[in-house]
Amino acid sequence: MDAADFSTVLSEVRRFVRERVVPLEAEIDEKDEMPADIREAAKKMGLYGFALPEEYGGLGLSMYEEAQLMFELGYTTPSLRSMFGTNNGIAGHVLMVGGTEEQKAHWLPRIASGDVLASFALTEPEAGSDPSTLTTRAHRDDGGTSRSSAAESGGDWVINGAKRYITNAPLADVFMVFARTDPDAPRTRGISTFLVPAGTPGLTVAPKDHKMGQLGAWTADVYFDDVRVPADALVGGEEGLNRGFATAMGCLAHGRVHISALCVGMAERLVDESVEYARTRKQSGKLIGSFQLIQGLIADSMTDYYAGRATVLEAARGFDSGEDTKIGPSCTKYFASEMVWRVADRAVQIHGGAGYMRGVAVERFYRDARLFRIYEGTSQIQQVIIAKALLGEAARG
Repeated sequence: MDAADFSTVLSEVRRFVRERVVPLEAEIDEKDEMPADIREAAKKMGLYGFALPEEYGGLGLSMYEEAQLMFELGYTTPSLRSMFGTNNGIAGHVLMVGGTEEQKAHWLPRIASGDVLASFALTEPEAGSDPSTLTTRAHRDDGGTSRSSAAESGGDWVINGAKRYITNAPLADVFMVFARTDPDAPRTRGISTFLVPAGTPGLTVAPKDHKMGQLGAWTADVYFDDVRVPADALVGGEEGLNRGFATAMGCLAHGRVHISALCVGMAERLVDESVEYARTRKQSGKLIGSFQLIQGLIADSMTDYYAGRATVLEAARGFDSGEDTKIGPSCTKYFASEMVWRVADRAVQIHGGAGYMRGVAVERFYRDARLFRIYEGTSQIQQVIIAKALLGEAARG
């Protein structure tokens, strides 16, 4: 995409976010639901495929361009981004990184258009920060119903296990399911990925979770009870490659830069809300913006936002060039998620008692921001990744 076209995309998204979505934030939070017309508008704008290749119907944005788009999308409720985030991110990238040409041709155009909503089914009740410990299993069964696949590739796959906190699970059309296919292999090498359409017998989606924040973005547990899929549901197509763990880690690295940029967009909104309140709210007959301690809070938040933006853009450049696809994404995710939490906390403090009241934007963003320090790898996991990458063998004692 050339610079002029990308500039047009950014302008359209900014207008969409600020004119159509921002006025609906309180309603989305109260109802825990994204309006259907907003979903359809996002599809028409190409937001379900902005990071997917143009050859498959996406916009083909680079990581650097994607980061700038996330700055705009982060200005409003994160449930907007969540609608199409997995299509572009960790779910869509599973196919981009590991799929066969046939799998890409079949799924990616529909994922990019939003006709198919994809979910990334990796996390489990006892496998969150360390997905290599997952226990969902998949085994071959020559007695399956897909006889042509069985003849060619040795039989259907049967999946058993459970996944937790799966984004968009109640609405998903297809699940990218990570399962252990070689129980005797080292933990990080015996995992594969499967394409499992919603409605497959044995696949059950639990009621949606009741979360602290990010309402309107639905998550749920997903259960697999003898879920049978044909041989060609194996992402990559070849048994024995067991590349699921490496694929997941690559997708998560992309997602960390993506989420970091979202945090920066939210920080910008929180700074704007803080400045506007300080400009108009009076206490003791004076605008609170005249109090130096309030000024200090705003200055700290603006500095955090400024640093976060620069960090994300630098990480995006390194990701695009291939120079840094590990330390940079972890550093920026660690910094940006902690940064937006500080900015949200200050925004509530600046608003005083009003900041603690439902219906006030900063109260909602305070609840929303808390999750960023957990998903796509907790802050503590980012610390470990960064330290081990720098220290090497010394980190292992």
